[in-house]
Amino acid sequence: MKLHYLQHVSFEGPANIGNWAGSKGWDISATHLYRGEKLPAADEFDWLVVMGGPMNIYEERDYPWLAAEKRFIAQAVEDNKIVLGICLGAQLIADVLGGRVVQNKHKEIGWFPVTLRPEGTQAQVFKNFPGQFPALHWHGDTFSLPPGASMLAQSEACPAQAFSAKGGRVLGLQFHLESSLESVGSLVKNCSHELIDGQYIQKGEEILKNAGNFSSIQSLLHLLLENLKSI
Repeated sequence: MKLHYLQHVSFEGPANIGNWAGSKGWDISATHLYRGEKLPAADEFDWLVVMGGPMNIYEERDYPWLAAEKRFIAQAVEDNKIVLGICLGAQLIADVLGGRVVQNKHKEIGWFPVTLRPEGTQAQVFKNFPGQFPALHWHGDTFSLPPGASMLAQSEACPAQAFSAKGGRVLGLQFHLESSLESVGSLVKNCSHELIDGQYIQKGEEILKNAGNFSSIQSLLHLLLENLKSI
């Protein structure tokens, strides 16, 4: 199998997704969009993973590669690839499928529980998941449900936390399960200006000290990816 990921900034890579795919012996490739790298041909990958980033999906003037990226994601969906989007990646998928991306009522940064909706408890991708689990969040925007998709999860601060489409082969996660202590350390270092006082914003040291949560989300990530692989 071949997994390709799209990376938007230097400090937000695939983290434990890469570790999981590597442990399977999969070929892993990447397009670092912020470097102006070329997108691959359709036959060069089976899975497409769209990572997060601090930009917004509508900032095409500042990030002109966003337009080509959206077309690329839309084609991958059309080609029936497995497409997984995380945070900004989920918003990009929602946008290309006809949803709307808008500012959420609250910024949500830190460890907050995600709750599966009834549709989520029945979804293959969340098979054997607990009804509620900890996850890392780092976002200010949210998405509306694209036509034909199913909303799978929510949190107290954000009702749109996960959706699926195309029979489960397309999955958007607003939250992060892929994060490692190292990858979150990079986020805290590069995006510390976002850690202001807020109802759903935790301090950097508070986020980093939750060692048990990093272990928990790694296990959940592996379960989710195995579930996705079986679709």
